[in-house]
Amino acid sequence: MPIYKYKAITENGVVVTNTIEEKNKQSLIDRLKRNKLTPINIEATFQKKKMPITRKNIGSNINNVEGLDSANLASNKEKQNRTLFEKIYFGITKSEIITSRDIIVFTQNFYLLKKANFNNIHALNTIIQSTDNYSLKGILEDILAGVEAGEPIYATMEYYDNVFPYLYINMIKVGELSGNLTEALEQAVKYLEDTDSLNRKLRNILIPNIIQFVLLIIMLLIGTLVALPAIQKLYDTVGSSATLPPVSIWFSNVINTIITYWYIPTIIIIGVVAFIVWYVKTPKGKYKFDKFKYTMPIFGKLIFAIDFSRLIKAMLLNLNNGMRIQESLEVAKNVTRNSMFLSMVESSLNNIIVGDSWIEPFETSNLATPMMTEMLKIGMNTNLAEMMEKLTEYMEIDINNLLNKIIKILPQIVYGIVGIVLIFFVLVVLGPCIEVYMGGFLLSAYGLG
Repeated sequence: MPIYKYKAITENGVVVTNTIEEKNKQSLIDRLKRNKLTPINIEATFQKKKMPITRKNIGSNINNVEGLDSANLASNKEKQNRTLFEKIYFGITKSEIITSRDIIVFTQNFYLLKKANFNNIHALNTIIQSTDNYSLKGILEDILAGVEAGEPIYATMEYYDNVFPYLYINMIKVGELSGNLTEALEQAVKYLEDTDSLNRKLRNILIPNIIQFVLLIIMLLIGTLVALPAIQKLYDTVGSSATLPPVSIWFSNVINTIITYWYIPTIIIIGVVAFIVWYVKTPKGKYKFDKFKYTMPIFGKLIFAIDFSRLIKAMLLNLNNGMRIQESLEVAKNVTRNSMFLSMVESSLNNIIVGDSWIEPFETSNLATPMMTEMLKIGMNTNLAEMMEKLTEYMEIDINNLLNKIIKILPQIVYGIVGIVLIFFVLVVLGPCIEVYMGGFLLSAYGLG
């Protein structure tokens, strides 16, 4: 019998994985449901003879050295062939660092060449000749070698998952499997540019305020440890009965206690962080954390809308190239790593097998808006591909509206946090400093107050 590897969720939200023999996939689904397990992913596995792992493509052509991957080999070859000027230029520019902008430019060029009816080999050759970044050039040469050997582009990209984003690779994968790489590249360009634009906007909002926040905290600590003791010493020296405000005394005691017993909060913080990291890596923790991503304040709706939009766009690519709904869902589901979303997609696939609505899991999740699900339902009764195109247009508007709301709300939240710290700084440190400047403490020192 075939061997299947499955991932499923229990009634309590615990994600379990196992490998089991079963006569077919539907039989395994029925078996899991009888045991009150909801399948997330089911894959047929085959027993393969273990072979030495060597890097294909460029690595095997440069040198047969075990333990060296093609990126390092290509990079070393480039370094050996550089002129003195190139070495100096590289030392100044540090061009081996592959930035998000490098990936955007590569994808834009690849899209334009594919749109001009270049085949993959011709397009990659052309891009490689105009690429200045030595590391990226070596990776593209490795991708080209794979394409020339008959491999899809995404197969080599998966090897460089530290360079190409996960979602990006799966967009390319969907495009190649659906036979419409050009449109997939167009979506990938938009994804990279939107991500880069959003990151810039968030940086412009957060970085100045984070700097202000950090400076205020530093000033608060320095004022507490240096200014407040100096002020109290001044009061004692002149014989004044004036004292520091209660809030200043309280905060000073807290800071001194933390400094004296610094190892206790340090151990607590490390322990909490380690527990959270460990828990999130467990199946149950990952599922709950992924669920939190969709339900969290401010960003939750946006994250789900983006993932759902990518799924619909990927399905649309597949449907336009003749795939059935079940096949298009199967290919498109990897546009996200969110286990809760994958669970909904797997439930949709199960519903298709038993003849139920594939839209129902998204509808009952309470994450998709009624507009999203109703448009899909209408599409099922009319023209699904056409309705999906309209749905993607609607979701683009919805995502932009959500982004605009976040960009308006986020500064107010950050300003509020900075404002609270500023008020606390005024009460704890600045207030006593102003009192010293005004000289009121001298009245009690001379018996006048």
